Amino acid sequence: MRRKLVLLLALFSFAPGAGSAAPVKTIVLDGSTTVGPIAKSFATYFTRKYGVRVSVSESGSGNGAKSLINGSCSIATLSRPMKSAELAAARTKGVNPVANIVAMDGLAVVLHPGNPVRNLTKAQISSIYSGRITNWKQVGGPNSNIVVIQRESNSGTAESFKDLVVGKGVQIKGSAETQSSNGSVKNRVSSTLTAIGYLGLGFVDRSVKAVSVNGVMPDVKTVRSGTYPVARPLYFYTNGQPAGVIKQFVDLPKTEAGKGMISELGFVNR
Repeated sequence: MRRKLVLLLALFSFAPGAGSAAPVKTIVLDGSTTVGPIAKSFATYFTRKYGVRVSVSESGSGNGAKSLINGSCSIATLSRPMKSAELAAARTKGVNPVANIVAMDGLAVVLHPGNPVRNLTKAQISSIYSGRITNWKQVGGPNSNIVVIQRESNSGTAESFKDLVVGKGVQIKGSAETQSSNGSVKNRVSSTLTAIGYLGLGFVDRSVKAVSVNGVMPDVKTVRSGTYPVARPLYFYTNGQPAGVIKQFVDLPKTEAGKGMISELGFVNR
């Protein structure tokens, strides 16, 4: 009987949400669309190597935090730190969020490839998003009204962009168009000659044009060195210090395989 019990337990993978050893079959991740490509790449690798099923959802950083607090995910993926209100809500439920940095990311300010503007200052970008600058000719571009594209309020990327560029307390213009993901922002900008938007560095391709900010282009070198002024860490949040297979998963960025996946996706290793 004892041998049968041991064999049954061996069929389960341990995926602690709070460093517990409760046997579960699946590691569940939820949160940021920016961290999504890393999470999915890690998930495929981890399942193939260890036989542990990994589920990845991309409902936004805010919802990822809620999922961790409510116990519906093992790991919350966030593109910004958890807020003080989220940490307080976690404490009331006995949850102890622990931040694990996965990678660094540059927030690229992107235009349509046909727009001749190549550099913007942080002050100019803030003025565009707040509505003080409304025409491209005010920043050396064509005489065309600027179409401002932003992310939804639940987005960690939106919050990082506002903190790093627009400025805390500064309101984004009411006519700004809202998109739900990095991909939808890219699609909108790539099809709109007069648009401006922002993307995680790993999402930038030839369909859009990244501009320099304060004279510095966003790339792996400038993000790693800290010279690009719009960069932020990306996070895996766990409930308590990770253990077991959760720790193995969270520690992937420290491995050669994990570093390779991060680099291939266009993000920056720490």
